[in-house]
Amino acid sequence: MNPNEIDILKRALEREKAARKQAEKILEAKSAELYSANQKLLKYNKNLEILLTNTDSQLQGVFENIVDAYVIIDLLGNIMKMNDAAVALLGFKSTKEDFNLINLVHPSEAERVQVAFKKLLEKGAITDFQVNIITKTKESKIVHINASIIYDQGKPVAAQGIVRDITQKKANEEQLIESESRLSTLILNLESGVLLEDENRKIVLTNKKFCEFMQIPSTPEALKGFDCSDAAEQSKFLFKNPENFVDRINQILLRKKAVLGDELIMKNGMILERDFIPIIHKYQYKGHLWKYRDVTLRRTYRKSLEAEKHKYYNIISNMNLGLVEVDTDDKILMVNQSFINMTGYSEKELVGIKGKDLLPIKEDQSIMDEKVIERKTGKTESYELRIKNKQGKVKYWLVSGAPNYDLNGNIIGSIGVNFDITEIKSLELQKESLLKKLEKSNNELHEYAHVVSHDLKSPLRSINALLSWLKEDNKEKLDAASLQNFDHIEATVEKMEQLITDVLEYSSIGSEETEKVDINLNVLVTDLLNILFIPKHVNVSIENKLPIINGHKTKLQQLFQNLISNAIKFIDKDKGVIKINVEDLNTHYKFSVKDNGMGIEEKFHDKIFKIFHALNKSKDSTGIGLSIVKKIVELHDGEIWLESEPKIGTTFYFTLKK
Repeated sequence: MNPNEIDILKRALEREKAARKQAEKILEAKSAELYSANQKLLKYNKNLEILLTNTDSQLQGVFENIVDAYVIIDLLGNIMKMNDAAVALLGFKSTKEDFNLINLVHPSEAERVQVAFKKLLEKGAITDFQVNIITKTKESKIVHINASIIYDQGKPVAAQGIVRDITQKKANEEQLIESESRLSTLILNLESGVLLEDENRKIVLTNKKFCEFMQIPSTPEALKGFDCSDAAEQSKFLFKNPENFVDRINQILLRKKAVLGDELIMKNGMILERDFIPIIHKYQYKGHLWKYRDVTLRRTYRKSLEAEKHKYYNIISNMNLGLVEVDTDDKILMVNQSFINMTGYSEKELVGIKGKDLLPIKEDQSIMDEKVIERKTGKTESYELRIKNKQGKVKYWLVSGAPNYDLNGNIIGSIGVNFDITEIKSLELQKESLLKKLEKSNNELHEYAHVVSHDLKSPLRSINALLSWLKEDNKEKLDAASLQNFDHIEATVEKMEQLITDVLEYSSIGSEETEKVDINLNVLVTDLLNILFIPKHVNVSIENKLPIINGHKTKLQQLFQNLISNAIKFIDKDKGVIKINVEDLNTHYKFSVKDNGMGIEEKFHDKIFKIFHALNKSKDSTGIGLSIVKKIVELHDGEIWLESEPKIGTTFYFTLKK
């Protein structure tokens, strides 16, 4: 170690010795002060003990009569004396325990207690002081303290206090405050307007909805204590009848009886419903509660519902359908006017009786019994029924019955809608009779047509034979003009015979009872094209595959044969084209036969389907072919029409049901 370092170390040791001597002097001074203070404290405690001893006999009576916890402490907080109630409250074992009361204070409350203790020393007393403590038994409690200083010859020597356990009370208060807060929040935000008044008509509580209804710009809190008499006068002009609004309030308050559903109509069209509830406590009137709710929508809906109900009631009452409602025992509960008119009985005669025992004729009684049972199972259906009215006349009814349910889906009876079809039934019977007569007439006509056809053809055949014989026998004698006339006569006879055949064919369509079968039209038309005479300059083509149709094979063959032959007959071009096509519709097939022939003027489109109408009076045309086609199409639930342009061509369209 060098000389400088040794010198620095010596100086540091000298400073430490000086500081130690100074500290010893200060310690000696403090010890003297401490001794003096200790002597004073011993004297103070001795004086306090003397004071307590002198007053013990006096305090003994106080201790015995105080129910609450009573504690005496010195000015440092040490317990000097306490009663049994204090022992129980603070968790001690006896009244003689040596303990500093401040140690029971909850750590979070230490600062508040110091301030309170200082105030106690300064003021001489503290009242209504609440503090959280932890007892010797580790229980958390809230206590209420009233304390004062004990003086000896004007000097404070101790403190005394009454301590009460308010833990449960505090919890109850907090619950009450919380409950009141929830209730207040609920009331403030209710969809109903609430106004609570005391016995002097001062506002205790109201809410936002009430302010909204009465168009009050203030908040509910600002209205507390406000006189409701003035409020009613200010708000009355919002109502349709202002004076009645105030008079009604006064009338209700005078009676002091509950009122529910009081209706108020405002000028803006709003409808309010008001309740009044008087508040009675121990037989004394303490105020009242008003409750307002907006029922505009409900009342409007109810009026609309009533109007609709009245409208439909009038419809039901006056419609030409008999309406009856019965219970599960088939007893009539309700009838409308039409039902009364249909039966001839009055409403009084019908309600309460069993309809099935009164109305149906004997032969139809079993039908009604069966339907009543089915209705109880939830079945709905329509059926015909014969009834006998009060006048004894038999009527035919079409009855539509359905079960009647309550709101829970239980069957409580049934409802029947009855339509008098007596006239319709009479017409049906007449129709059936006419159809039978018509069928008989058609059969006779068909037979007559065959007879006439046979009788007409016989002379024609004879004429044709005679003409042939005359031509053969006088072949050398007849000149060219005579032979030509004979040819004309033969052609006319032949046409006459064809006409008779076509008329018979036309009259026979629809009268034959042949059964419909599935027919492959693609095969049918292909076979037909193979047997028909088609000139070399004409080309007939099937554009797409033809479908299978349920129909009469011979008639369908005749249909396509007539249309194709007709197209061939009127082609005037060097190269003829005929196209057969089909289109699938919803319930039908749409067919077309298109040619490039001479065409047909539009004014003749409707005429060509009429019997005996031919546009070209050719020797081999009878004017019946297209009439037969139309009848065959209609036999298969279809329609036929055409599109044509002269010199361009014609397309026949027709539909056949699938």
